[in-house]
Amino acid sequence: MSLQDAARQALACLDLTSLNDADTPADIDALCRRAQTLFGPVAAVCVWPRFVAQARAALPKEIGVAAVANFPHGGLDLAPVLAEVQTIIDAGGDEIDVVLPYAALKAGKGSEVSEFLGEVRHASRPLTLKLIIESGELATPELIAEATRLGLIAGADFIKTSTGKSKVSATLAAAEVMLKEIAGSGLHAAGFKASGGIRTVADAAPYLDLAAQLLGPDAVNPRRFRFGASGLLNDIEAVLSGTAAAPAKAGY
Repeated sequence: MSLQDAARQALACLDLTSLNDADTPADIDALCRRAQTLFGPVAAVCVWPRFVAQARAALPKEIGVAAVANFPHGGLDLAPVLAEVQTIIDAGGDEIDVVLPYAALKAGKGSEVSEFLGEVRHASRPLTLKLIIESGELATPELIAEATRLGLIAGADFIKTSTGKSKVSATLAAAEVMLKEIAGSGLHAAGFKASGGIRTVADAAPYLDLAAQLLGPDAVNPRRFRFGASGLLNDIEAVLSGTAAAPAKAGY
């Protein structure tokens, strides 16, 4: 795949994100303007729940509005998460990115995590649900695979690597474990989202290649593949406009 092709795919699959503690309405206005590029729209913007109504009003319907819940710490207390989910629904959101209780899973509380996910999935329908497993905190392939399976069983539409707030964000090793679980699940509509630390098209391209390899080339579209990033759009536009510096070769 050429860098230009990777840039076009990454743009179509991008969740343009702003999740800074100090975000203001002016920041969200700027984000929504950025989402509508000269080269086409991003897939969605991702914001705090309090900005959902503003983003939805500012964007054409073709660009989704996602918001986070249980973010970033991934607690096991269900009530506040369900309240966040309802806030996002009431404000007109299209997608919810919810953090799996990863510390609880690490502590061996798989059944409690499973119950939590089932309740969140029930409450969030019919919105698209992306489950953030925080793969860098789970660390081991076994826990990453277990978290992915729990999310798929609960009915998550996407399994997402990271919040971007932990020491280790998306990695190709974690992505491979997650994508293999998705591919082997028999759930042909389930998708994958790579988030955290992906700043250039050269960073993004190996994830696109890996998804095409494990899910099939037809799966690399915004219905089954997303990037979560704030800075990636800058490099996408530079590549597509022909102003990007030549990247170093990316590899696995």
